[in-house]
Amino acid sequence: MAGAEDGPSQQPELDEDEAAYCRRWGAQHAGARELAALYSPGKRFQEWCCVVLCFSLIAHNMVHLLLLARWEHTPLVMLGVVAGALIADFLSGLVHWGADTWGSVELPIVGKTRTRIPWDFLEASGMGQRALIHVISPEPLKLWDHATSCSPLPALLHLTAFIRPFREHHIDPTAITRHDFIETNGDNCLLMLLPLLNMAYKFRTQSPEVLEQLYPWECFVFCLVIFCTFTNQIHKWSHTYFGLPRWVVLLQDWHVILPRKHHRIHHVSPHETYFCITTGWLNYPLEKMGFWRRLEDIIQGLTGEKPRADDMKWAQKIK
Repeated sequence: MAGAEDGPSQQPELDEDEAAYCRRWGAQHAGARELAALYSPGKRFQEWCCVVLCFSLIAHNMVHLLLLARWEHTPLVMLGVVAGALIADFLSGLVHWGADTWGSVELPIVGKTRTRIPWDFLEASGMGQRALIHVISPEPLKLWDHATSCSPLPALLHLTAFIRPFREHHIDPTAITRHDFIETNGDNCLLMLLPLLNMAYKFRTQSPEVLEQLYPWECFVFCLVIFCTFTNQIHKWSHTYFGLPRWVVLLQDWHVILPRKHHRIHHVSPHETYFCITTGWLNYPLEKMGFWRRLEDIIQGLTGEKPRADDMKWAQKIK
């Protein structure tokens, strides 16, 4: 995507050896190429399912909230919107800090896991192998060739989890601008399924009287979910400098969502501050409090683990 920041073309010119050793970011970085290759069809399929289910639940719950709306709810609803934005901003920082600072791509579940997709089962269920691959993969022919070259046993595919994109992002900050809507928002949609399902369950089971009493709280939860769902989309916009809709630029300029210049502070190596990426409202106060550094000192003292060790390992890959 044109207009993304931090491109490798902005690096100073180096000779061949210096470039191979010193290049810190960009799509050609050895670590970035390896991490990008870990994005699998299994992961793509999971993201598609989560996005479709998440936005279906959002639409369902929004309809019910609109049907229950009353003018007298307005003050508490407005308070819920602000509170939802603040808490979403803090949660985005907490998750961002945790994934940036601790753990490894090799960890099970949160780092990388494996899943088997039985192709014969997909055929029997009416979804052909080629059709599925065209749905879940941005490079369908490449993956089809890979799948059909496998043994007759169910294909073993990587389902790369949450930590991989964080590692990729620091060595190739523009990668997120090349991700489509599904890849950008799939993980956030997954995390929001539980509160959305719980809200939908209440609308189906609670009486109108009970829902009337719960309405301000449910509006707060819904606003929190909306901000959390779109956090990575907002993050993507903060790396994109041309081609954004005018309304997005206005929201950034008014600091309703994460501004582009504001987020640049986080991308100064070693990426140890300004982790909140929904609105960015909490970054300055948390930095003045030394909040993240204090947490890191406590965890390092208890575990002996060094902050951002895995992040630095990937950054230093040159082959």
